[in-house]
Amino acid sequence: MKKYICIFTLLILFTALASAQEYNKLSKKKIKQGWSLLFDGKSTTGWTTVDGKPVPDGWKVENGMLTAVRDGKGGDIVTVKEYDSFELTLDYNINIESNSGVKYLFANYESGGNLGMEFQILDDELAEDNQKANHLAGSLYDILAPSKVMKKVNPPGQWNSIRILVEGDKVQHFLNGFKIVEYDRKSKAFADAVALSKFSKTTPAFGTVKKGRILLQEHGGVVSFRDIKIRPIRL
Repeated sequence: MKKYICIFTLLILFTALASAQEYNKLSKKKIKQGWSLLFDGKSTTGWTTVDGKPVPDGWKVENGMLTAVRDGKGGDIVTVKEYDSFELTLDYNINIESNSGVKYLFANYESGGNLGMEFQILDDELAEDNQKANHLAGSLYDILAPSKVMKKVNPPGQWNSIRILVEGDKVQHFLNGFKIVEYDRKSKAFADAVALSKFSKTTPAFGTVKKGRILLQEHGGVVSFRDIKIRPIRL
């Protein structure tokens, strides 16, 4: 019996290791479809601080994950490249009470500074910023709340999968395979929502920039990312 238990344990460990090795890699099919990795699982190549400096020690690469250390003061980091229409996918895992986000179309506005559309990452139960529906996990931060019906989020300590689809002015947020936010950047409904947000006085109007970078937010708590991939879309 002990022999079988040992073999079974080894099989589980082997399966887990094989599964882990699939992250931060692209299959031939993915490459053919135009996907590229934004994180190679080994380094911060392709990322900088917002002001163009090397990624600081507040971020660490370990076990195939890119992690913002608690109170490490690593600051936000951004891709070197800019994107306009694209499909972005990644996995994230947060600690209890943590707050983070993935921003896209991140650019310097004439007034308002450096801004981007944010797919909010949050511990909905215990994080401080959980009082508004459009501040919860999956929201377009401070603008649009995620669908209560479609949203399925795993708790801190477990991995969640994000998919952001930007096709010109049409944008969709997916969390763990379910669409939870959808909007048109040229619609009146979007403009009205922006007018009620903290981004109401930017120039140009918030969310109307044509292209920008991808940003991973450091907000004091621990957040890990893996399997960050992007596929540019030609319209």
